[in-house]
Amino acid sequence: MTFTKTTEQASKYEHLEKMSVHELLSNINQEDKTVPYAVEKALPQIEALIPQIVDKLKLGGRLFYIGAGTSGRLGVVDASECPPTFGVPFDLVNGIIAGGDTAIRRAVENAEDSTTNAWIDLQNHNIHSNDVVIGIAASGTTPYVISGLEACNANNIVTGCITCNAGSPLALTAQFPIEVVVGPEFVTGSSRMKAGTAQKLVLNMISTAAMIQLGKVRGNKMVDMQLSNVKLVDRGVKMIMDEISVSYEEASELLKKYGSVRNAVDNYNNK
Repeated sequence: MTFTKTTEQASKYEHLEKMSVHELLSNINQEDKTVPYAVEKALPQIEALIPQIVDKLKLGGRLFYIGAGTSGRLGVVDASECPPTFGVPFDLVNGIIAGGDTAIRRAVENAEDSTTNAWIDLQNHNIHSNDVVIGIAASGTTPYVISGLEACNANNIVTGCITCNAGSPLALTAQFPIEVVVGPEFVTGSSRMKAGTAQKLVLNMISTAAMIQLGKVRGNKMVDMQLSNVKLVDRGVKMIMDEISVSYEEASELLKKYGSVRNAVDNYNNK
């Protein structure tokens, strides 16, 4: 199979600098509309990976995302949202970016080209065979990510990937590849655009579906969310009101007493 980087192919739009703001926005939006359809085509691949994650997490394992640049940052974002949303330990889902935390805000030169650092970074987290590692790279050719998955494969660690080119070296390395082919970007090669959006959508699916499978959602509510600000406390109180038909004041007292929506509802119902 011939490998073609569609993410690097020329934009179908010409003379962007001559477009009005309205034209720019309309054309970007037109391209963005195609992304969910590309994700839809990859649903069977996503569905194959999630049970692997759930099974390993039930065994006490963890989920790791590794990536460089935009892809790495997206992994960090998804991982960082899991504890407040689902009440899980901060180290259950981990985002690792080439170049370390400095690279979250500022590009680190040549970080993505390393063929050794990903495994070193994973070893710093005491990676083991109950863990799952997902490599994220729009191009599917990032050495940091590919080498990381190769090392994981050699150490009996389940590997997946999210990439936006079909038949890439990364997809051929991952045990459970996810290929979301979004085509050329509006600005040629700017894979932070459609490719980045596609990766974010897939990450949303992976972490959300896995957490639901692990029982971290009841009905459609985030019953284990961290109550870390006034908005979330208010949301929690209203969730309790919906579940057990008590006043705002009583729900607020239950939440203060038991510390989470789940505990408040369960203790009320079991009294």
